[in-house]
Amino acid sequence: MDSFSLVHTYNKKPEGETDFSFPDYYREIKCCTQCGHFISRTPLDLSALYQFDYVDRTYGGMQGIQRKFSEIMSLKPKQSDNFGRVEKIVEYAKTHFVSVSNLSILDVGGGLGVFLALIKKRTDWNCTSIEPDARLTEHINEDLGIESLTSDYRTVRWDRKFDIICLNKVLEHIEKPLSFLEKAKDDLKPNGFIYLELPDGEKACLDPKGFEREEFFIEHHHAFSMKSMKLLSQNAVLETAIAERLREPSSKYTLRSFLKHS
Repeated sequence: MDSFSLVHTYNKKPEGETDFSFPDYYREIKCCTQCGHFISRTPLDLSALYQFDYVDRTYGGMQGIQRKFSEIMSLKPKQSDNFGRVEKIVEYAKTHFVSVSNLSILDVGGGLGVFLALIKKRTDWNCTSIEPDARLTEHINEDLGIESLTSDYRTVRWDRKFDIICLNKVLEHIEKPLSFLEKAKDDLKPNGFIYLELPDGEKACLDPKGFEREEFFIEHHHAFSMKSMKLLSQNAVLETAIAERLREPSSKYTLRSFLKHS
């Protein structure tokens, strides 16, 4: 922690952040002076955020989940983060695999299921989602017809391997992202790849809204720099095939990379 310096303090939640009704709201953002990585520190208890409060307060229960899914699916391609994400992954898969028929893809933290719903429209891939909230799993299973498991991915022990594993805006929610990425590596087929997306704190902090942006909201333990993203992959003994930054249609500052076994 000696290499981290305090760069921002919150005494109330930023505008736009989900209201979890925390009393005595307080957080600090610290930045690594060596690699530009950001960490969020707070005395507030965030342990149950994704099992109950997050879905209820973000979407408003099952009806809200279905309504938000339909809203996002109706976006035009140029307005949709997921459309661009799907196109990028499919195009990379064509260069990575000899054949792109019947690939297996795991989406960790599948959320509303929009990403895999679009993958199903675009490919014949075998799709699996894993989500800690049972209502999101029910929606993905029953409404979308996509296999979805209710679990904390870190605790899943199975004999399955996947051609593609997607960690789309997941690792920033994890206090120890390295062990999470290492698990994904263990679940990856020898010739497979991991698609990784992370909030770009390096660019977000320079935006006029700066630390009031969603890249730094309370549910994010981390915001990354290009250097810290590459260091994370290196520490997991994964080779970075592509690493780039983008500004998504939603206005998010994003880092993404394609990773494979070294």
